[in-house]
Amino acid sequence: MEWFTDIFTQQTFIQGVVVISLICAVGLALGNIKIFGVSLGVTFVFFAGIIAGHLGLAINPDMLSIMQNFGLVLFIYALGVQVGPGFFSAFKKGGVKLNLLALSVLIVGTLMALAIHWTAGIPLSDMIGLLSGAATNTPMLGAAQQAQLQIHPGDIAGADRMAMACAVGYPFGIIGVIICVAILKAVFGKKVQKPKDGSAENTFVVEYQVCNPAIFGQSIKEIMKHTDRKFVISRIWKNGKVIIPTSETIVEEGEHALVISNKKDVEHIRQIFGQQENVDWNKKDIDWNSIDSQLVSRHILVTKPELNGVKLGSLKLRNSYGINITRVNRAGIDLFASPSLRLQLGDRLTIVGESKAIDNVGKILGNEAKMLNNPNLFMIFFGIVLGLILGSIPVAIPGMSMPVKLGIAGGPIIVGLLMGAFGSRFHLSIYTTRSANLMLRQLGLTIYLAGLGLSAGPGFFETVFTTNGLLWVGLSLALAIVPVLLVGFLASKYFKTSYAANVGMLCGSMANPIALNYANTTAQSDEPSVAYATVYPVSIFLRVISAQIIILLLG
Repeated sequence: MEWFTDIFTQQTFIQGVVVISLICAVGLALGNIKIFGVSLGVTFVFFAGIIAGHLGLAINPDMLSIMQNFGLVLFIYALGVQVGPGFFSAFKKGGVKLNLLALSVLIVGTLMALAIHWTAGIPLSDMIGLLSGAATNTPMLGAAQQAQLQIHPGDIAGADRMAMACAVGYPFGIIGVIICVAILKAVFGKKVQKPKDGSAENTFVVEYQVCNPAIFGQSIKEIMKHTDRKFVISRIWKNGKVIIPTSETIVEEGEHALVISNKKDVEHIRQIFGQQENVDWNKKDIDWNSIDSQLVSRHILVTKPELNGVKLGSLKLRNSYGINITRVNRAGIDLFASPSLRLQLGDRLTIVGESKAIDNVGKILGNEAKMLNNPNLFMIFFGIVLGLILGSIPVAIPGMSMPVKLGIAGGPIIVGLLMGAFGSRFHLSIYTTRSANLMLRQLGLTIYLAGLGLSAGPGFFETVFTTNGLLWVGLSLALAIVPVLLVGFLASKYFKTSYAANVGMLCGSMANPIALNYANTTAQSDEPSVAYATVYPVSIFLRVISAQIIILLLG
């Protein structure tokens, strides 16, 4: 049986993979256990790693570093790609506010750390290490260590002590933010209604009666010139029949038009047509195919690679086939089907028209779901390469003697966001199914947590269960809970931030993907992930900069 023991003890490639996989398996199994109704899920992998390290399991340090960091990069990049399509629209709607709130979390936490340093006499290096751990921000720790060694080149012990403080603070930073999410869910989460289908904010269907003399006898093309608002006329009731209008269709008095627009534009569009009918066309159970026996509503998938990045209007589908495209669903978000919208592989178009005409449009767009089952692995790895290059670029800050880098977390998420949002414009096929993207994210996060816990395990409990260690634990929890809970309450109560966006922002401000994973289980949409990605790049950059500035000025 010696060979069996060697699998776990001899530091080989096989041993490294076996140990990490075992930690992941045990952690995921234990993560299903609920404590007071709360399941830590994948977070438990981190604690399984700590226990494994404490029990003496170890793998080659270089191999551990590669697996741990590659897992983080894979998670961060896949997250960026997933939320990219909705990132910039979310930033326009409330991104500035979310980033200011995230900045408030950083400021409150930093001021707390400095106040404790000055009043309690705890070394600054220890406090920055604890703050890095509470914020679960290892790039911040690395930047602080570099600054510390730049000022005191021989203080290796101080840099190592900073790392140990971060290791102690890290798990309690995770726990602290999860506690805050649970509290905010209990206080504010119940007031939030579940979104119906993602279309409530992006698309809204209203029936209007044409009563405005200014548009009598005008074509739809001429009517569109009266406004800068975008809308699509899905159907028109004309002479007792339901028709699919084209840009040349003439609108007459008394006719009814079914219009898809943004909800905020409903009143403006009502003024154009004259009267809004009291019919709810946004219910889920509407049978669209029963409106007229000749017209049907179906979903068609964009699966032809040559259509990736092509403007919807350039295909001239409405006039050529007598159909109307009412919605474009991308990554679970309903987008307005404007002529300027660039299609992406995987887009699901809602099309109204005669069945045969829709079949012909399906042939043009592809509509072969099996074509989407094979992700473009080239773009995944190419995007990771670009992200790591971006994260390695040194950025010179005036007044600082050393440059700042986005690191292995900041670079990949920015490239992922850009790929997800603008990849189609350059005809880059970055599409993956939501399940495939979730698999990449979960796989990367699980490996990262296993490696992180294993590296922190040796000496962890010996450090924690001392007077100084228990002090570090208390301070870590305070640095994690107080800023997050304070800003979280202010954001919900006074800045009217939705629960889902609030917890996503808070997790992003603390660079805490583990708490984000828990927050996603408490929401009914991807809004926490979008908010997380909205503030994460700026937050991680500012934390890296702030750590270096504090050490260089006060160290």
